[in-house]
Amino acid sequence: MGMFDSFHISATALTSQRLRMDTVSANIANAQTTRGKLVDGEWQPYTRKMTVLQEAPFRQQLSAVNGGVHVSQIVEDESPYKLVYDPNHPDSDDRGYVQMPNVDLLKEMVDLMGATRSYEANIAAMNATKAMLVKAMEIGKG
Repeated sequence: MGMFDSFHISATALTSQRLRMDTVSANIANAQTTRGKLVDGEWQPYTRKMTVLQEAPFRQQLSAVNGGVHVSQIVEDESPYKLVYDPNHPDSDDRGYVQMPNVDLLKEMVDLMGATRSYEANIAAMNATKAMLVKAMEIGKG
C-alpha cells in the first residue's frame, strides 16, 4: 500500500457519499411528484431511487491506485406507491385515489444523515493522514 493510497480511498468515499446525498435530495424534492415518468402511455409517480455502493478491489500493480468505494448502480425502490384519497387532484382515479411516490421522508432523512456522517468521517480520516505525513516529514529535520 502506497503512502497516498489512503487519500485515494477517502476521496472515493467522499465522491460516493456525495452522489448518495444527491440521490436522497432528489427523492425529497420529488416526494409529491405524481407525474414522474410515462409508462405505457400513462403517467406514473416518481419512484424512489437508491445508490448501491461497492468496494473497489485492491490491485497488486504498482501503477494502479488501490482500494476505495464506488457507486455501482442507482436502483429504483420496488415498494408500492402510496394511495391517498384526494378526489379533487387532477391525477386521481375514478374512485378518488391518487398514487403518490414511494418516498418516505423519514427514511430519506436517516439516509441523508448517514451519508453526511460518513462524508464527515472521511474528511477526518484525510486530515489525520495529512497530519501524520507532516509529522513524518518533520522527523528528518532533527
